[in-house]
Amino acid sequence: MTVKTFPELLAEFQSWMAEAEQSEPNDPTAMALATADADGQPSLRMVLLKNADERGFVFYTNFDSQKGTELQKNPKAALCFHWKSLRRSIRIQGRVEKVSDAEADAYFDSRPRDSRIGAWASQQSRPMEGRFSLEAAVAKYATKYAIGHIPRPDYWSGFRVVPDRMEFWRDRPFRLHERRHYDRTTEGWTESVLYP
Repeated sequence: MTVKTFPELLAEFQSWMAEAEQSEPNDPTAMALATADADGQPSLRMVLLKNADERGFVFYTNFDSQKGTELQKNPKAALCFHWKSLRRSIRIQGRVEKVSDAEADAYFDSRPRDSRIGAWASQQSRPMEGRFSLEAAVAKYATKYAIGHIPRPDYWSGFRVVPDRMEFWRDRPFRLHERRHYDRTTEGWTESVLYP
């Protein structure tokens, strides 16, 4: 049985990501994020990875959005990266934790000014009367924060997926794909090679 450390798996993830950044035409950091509500109903959407390190995989959102609400009630998630240009994908499952306020503040401050205004203006995932209501909210907060620092809204922050399972998938001829699956154990990350 092969046992690896998470830094080894992270290094492989980062290697694949670096290749994707060279070959994918748009958003190589895009990942499908699966959550589930209190009744177990799954929901899936695309988000952007903003950090990957030995603590896990980070993305940011409005806590009042559907994904934010679901993750606060059921802090488990699955991620899937698919890089068509490389014919590879990586799946990740694990528990979810909120990032620190310092991490959220630092990332929020790094965003373009219009994106920070948008975080204030958008009531993410809630019904909108019309495009004008969004544009009016953008105008309101653009005026309010016309000069100086734009603070991060309390309801806007990040989540970190702390992985318990990872799978590296690589396309092979005749659909006999390579699937290397890893589970976190007390000894380390145990590897299984799965049938395609």
